Amino acid sequence: MSYLYKNLFIITLMTGTLISISSESWLGVWIGLEMNLLSIIPLMNNSKDLKSTEASLKYFIVQAMASMILLMGFLINTIKINLPNNLLLENLPSSIITTSLMIKTGAAPFHFWFPEVMEGLNWMNALIMLTWQKIAPMTIIMYTHSNEILITTVIMFSVITGGLMGINQTSLRKIMSYSSINHIGWMMAALLFTETLWKWYFLIYSAMNMAIIWMLSKFNISSIPQLMAMSKNNPKMKTFFMFNFFSLGGLPPFIGFLPKWLTIQVMVLNEMYLTGAMMIIITLITLYFYMRITMPLITLSSSSSSLNLSNQQFKSKNMMSLNSILLTGLLFSTMAFNWI
Repeated sequence: MSYLYKNLFIITLMTGTLISISSESWLGVWIGLEMNLLSIIPLMNNSKDLKSTEASLKYFIVQAMASMILLMGFLINTIKINLPNNLLLENLPSSIITTSLMIKTGAAPFHFWFPEVMEGLNWMNALIMLTWQKIAPMTIIMYTHSNEILITTVIMFSVITGGLMGINQTSLRKIMSYSSINHIGWMMAALLFTETLWKWYFLIYSAMNMAIIWMLSKFNISSIPQLMAMSKNNPKMKTFFMFNFFSLGGLPPFIGFLPKWLTIQVMVLNEMYLTGAMMIIITLITLYFYMRITMPLITLSSSSSSLNLSNQQFKSKNMMSLNSILLTGLLFSTMAFNWI
């Protein structure tokens, strides 16, 4: 019975997102976002786990507040038609709507809720939060953005916050949260220029998260010490973990470098030199905390471990296929671009 209601809420979750991104009216956008919110709360909530209950309550309060701000933006946008032309009123509705959608996405400086909610979720719900829940708000921002100064400010805040706040974390859920905030900045920069680039960035980012969280969920790992202990007896899985974190950080020759490369190219073509340079510099900081995770995996080779794991546990062909595609994808993508 539990699987039945979970499948039902997953369907309504996806339906709410699709309604939001395909609606032609603000009312339809709001209804889709509310369907999405009311569908994910039962998926997050687990009566046997107080952390998940707390996380679902925090998420509901923040999203309800963001929905209220969104409705206020819709109302101001409606009534400004009957008011005299005013530059402040002209930009105010779009700024309020964009701000509320940034809160829903978890972009900095509106990220206060995101790591705390992530900390209380299981890995599958965390994957939904990192990927699917960003589709509707970011798509609506792409449709409606008119205040480029606000979006550029959010880009810089997200990249800097995601880079600096992830340095001293030991919880892998919080590391993935701050990594997501950093990537939100890059995705915002992509959608500022072209819809296609944002789609490719989001797809590659989602695939990288899927590969990492698949392994974390399979081995029930939630902190860096657990990852170190597990990796001692599992060289194959250790290798995939290292390469996937390198890819998530945007290190060539892995597929995670491709969307950042294309985003930098588009920003240079649009003469956003300072913003692009800052984003590249902060990305080096994110690479540092990915390296902090992966370097001990390289150097530790002891066979002693507090966890009873063996190489035989890492046999999933689907997982290995996904990892192989992600780790060699840049080579094939470059070849495809050259052929085109």
